[in-house]
Amino acid sequence: MANTVLFSLFLCLITINAVHSRSLPDPTSSDLISDGLHTPNYLRLNPLSLSAEAESTCEQTYGFLPCTTTVFGNLFLIIAYGYLMFVSATYLSGGSELLLRILGPGVIGGLFLPILGALPDAMLILVSGLSGTKEVAQSQVSVGMGLLAGSTVMLITVIWGSCVIVGKCDLRELAAVDGQDTKGFDLTGSGVSTDIWTCYAARIMAISIIPFIIVQLPQLLSSSSARRLAVLIALIVSVSMLISYCAYQVFQPTIQRRRIAYSKHRQVISGVMKHLRQHALGRLLNDQGEPNFDVIKKLFDAIDENKDSHLSASELKAFIIGIRFDEIDLDQDDAVKKILTDFDTSHDSLIDINEFVAAVSKWLNVAKGGRPGSADAGPQTIKVLHDYHEQTKQEHALLGEEVQSDEIVEDVENPKWISFKAGMMLLLGAIIAAAFADPLVDAVDNFSDATSIPTFFISFIALPLATNSSEAVSAIIFASRKKIRTASLTYSELYGAVTMNNVLCLSVFLGLVYARDLTWDFSSEVLVILIVCLVMGGFASFRTRFPLWTCSVAYILYPFSLALVYVLDYVFGWS
Repeated sequence: MANTVLFSLFLCLITINAVHSRSLPDPTSSDLISDGLHTPNYLRLNPLSLSAEAESTCEQTYGFLPCTTTVFGNLFLIIAYGYLMFVSATYLSGGSELLLRILGPGVIGGLFLPILGALPDAMLILVSGLSGTKEVAQSQVSVGMGLLAGSTVMLITVIWGSCVIVGKCDLRELAAVDGQDTKGFDLTGSGVSTDIWTCYAARIMAISIIPFIIVQLPQLLSSSSARRLAVLIALIVSVSMLISYCAYQVFQPTIQRRRIAYSKHRQVISGVMKHLRQHALGRLLNDQGEPNFDVIKKLFDAIDENKDSHLSASELKAFIIGIRFDEIDLDQDDAVKKILTDFDTSHDSLIDINEFVAAVSKWLNVAKGGRPGSADAGPQTIKVLHDYHEQTKQEHALLGEEVQSDEIVEDVENPKWISFKAGMMLLLGAIIAAAFADPLVDAVDNFSDATSIPTFFISFIALPLATNSSEAVSAIIFASRKKIRTASLTYSELYGAVTMNNVLCLSVFLGLVYARDLTWDFSSEVLVILIVCLVMGGFASFRTRFPLWTCSVAYILYPFSLALVYVLDYVFGWS
């Protein structure tokens, strides 16, 4: 279907090219052409353009693609080229999903795919500053800034809020209930929840605005001499943050696995401590809130079945049979190994009375959170262990599931073919983006000239629809599965996409400004990016539950951003 549409668009473009490329006989006026019947008679053309002279200055991209100064002609070209950029983004997104089916989030998912996802935007920004002379580039570079601002704002306002609506589930105290949506449009009882890694992604997104602040400081101080230096410093910082972000994404799976392993270890402590309390002949904490050594020693004697003053792995396993390690994939053998790791300080695979007392005392202090004892702590032993158990459950829920490694998944059928197909889709998407970015920028600039609409507003509203539409549809479909895991992945990808805008696309933009000595003149656009990233980043950095009412915050920010740019630029004359 996509190939058929592409072929149809190509034929339309060739047809338009033939019309606009013809030489017109013009003995007396530029808007007269012979009717082909009588030599002295001419027909007058009346194109929808601002001036007849503008038609003669129209330049064809690559020397053969169509160009026009008419309103409807440029509108058609924007739609056609925009659709081609949408197809490019679709191929890049589809190829990325195919790769992620057989590969994990390490080098491929953490470094390669995020860069490819930002490729259409980066290409549009690049060509907007490379076109023609310095004066032409200065006029067209606003297309790149409009796309950068519009893409950022759209991702974390309209798309963010839509994902809350389609992904909503019933909210409980800790998190949303997977697949359960019985409360309808309850503004507080229905919504989505994410894992703690999503909060980290939101914080990184908020931090990524630092280069914008650096490049904008001379504008606020009205220092013209420092502007070029600020662009260079911001470029260096932006590139450094890009490298750091990619490195973090590559090593993030390892960090996640370590955190999840630590969480499982704490759940073993929690489960075993609850089991110890149920079998103890007395309170594990005395009246002063300290470990009760007499009770702990009696507990050791009860577990030591053969009375050899040592606990073996088999005796520990017999003792902990029946423990339910909530919501973690851990059996008794794994639990015994973790207990031996903590208890067996002599490394002889046996636990003596001193090791047992020391380890249980240490675990009790961990459960207490290092708080000093008190006179009434003894009767509160049950509450201390219960609170610690609930805390470990919540921690495990926030961490989410263990991530996959960068290894081919064996249960995927024909991984070589899938890899080849994914590679071809990524290559085709990249070629389309590279080929049609420049014509799209030219069409936007010509449409702006023909309608007197600032190029920023065209690129702010229209271009993100082309470059981010496939990503938006994919995010909404993914969120509609109504699970904590899919919601976490959806929002992490949205925050990651904005982060790549703020570091990769901005690096390209700053590189153009510095290399071509262009004027940095985007105070209102930068302010919009700062406001949206700080509001949504701060909103999502310290919470994992998002009730339905939170989508209104995102939806309000989008028209507010557009109105703010208009007021600052065209009412107060910011530049």
